[in-house]
Amino acid sequence: MPTFVRGAAIWDVECPRQPSRVAGVTMAGFRVRDLEALRIVPYPAVTLLLQFGAGSIVLDGAAGQQQRGSVVAGPGFGSGGAVRARGEHVECVQVRLSPVIARPILGASPADLDGVVVSLDDLWGRETSRIREQLGDAASWQERFGLIDAVLARRHEAGPAVDPEAARAWCRIVASHGLTRVDGLAAEVGWSRQRLWSRFRSQLGLPPKRAGKLVRFDHAAHRLAAGEGAAQVAAGTGYADQSHLHRDVMAFTGATPATVAGEPFLAVDDIAWPSPSRLREPPASRRSSMTSRVAHDAGTTVRAATASVTARTELPVVSPGRLPGGAGSRRG
Repeated sequence: MPTFVRGAAIWDVECPRQPSRVAGVTMAGFRVRDLEALRIVPYPAVTLLLQFGAGSIVLDGAAGQQQRGSVVAGPGFGSGGAVRARGEHVECVQVRLSPVIARPILGASPADLDGVVVSLDDLWGRETSRIREQLGDAASWQERFGLIDAVLARRHEAGPAVDPEAARAWCRIVASHGLTRVDGLAAEVGWSRQRLWSRFRSQLGLPPKRAGKLVRFDHAAHRLAAGEGAAQVAAGTGYADQSHLHRDVMAFTGATPATVAGEPFLAVDDIAWPSPSRLREPPASRRSSMTSRVAHDAGTTVRAATASVTARTELPVVSPGRLPGGAGSRRG
């Protein structure tokens, strides 16, 4: 299990050896003895923190709100830099879900999570306690990843798929690193701009334009974390200039680009948490291959998730827009 020192905290980090059976899922396991005021960096996915063990993780919001235990947050959670995570003897599995697959897995629309963090008990009921017990009893991190993956696969198969048009629009946003225009998206999927805004937001959790800004920011943050200079990142990610990048990073995180580049929770991939084998590579080689790999992996994941959605919508299922209980209905 690789160990990293970030500030005063010592992190043990583990990732699955096998890909998830559900396209659009990434996971990482974290063990931290003393976690102090860690900034939550916004990310273009739904994030679950599944806690187990004797410790506890606490999320502190700007207005004094607190959330403890296993939680779920929507895409872009932490925008503004006001959310901090802390705790002692923290053991948890972080799961990130592409918005394309989040709705069936959660049993609720990501739109219900806009800007807030919710206890997973509120969505999954007693299943959350069962998962915590199973994670604590598991003999290894790989066993924990397998347990969670089985839960995600079962819930994904049982839940309603999003509209394939919404999934294709998300695919285009990710593939373009957030630079696709909304008018072009609407024309490409055959919807009006208004219908695209409404269906996209209700099913994926945020409007198309904000999704594009979040994806562009995330792409820029990854390149900063890979060691590229701010001016080079701004020029390569669609910002007008370096000051435009600075303003966007400050708006999303409350910190400068240089600070965000070193944030521990930036990602669960090889940029923020490089494997021991990659740490032995020359820095320039590591930066180049990491940047290419992020772009390739993101495109592959989204295409697979979109293909899954399209295949499932060909089955004789109830239209998501007419589901009993609406987007906010819960599953026990």
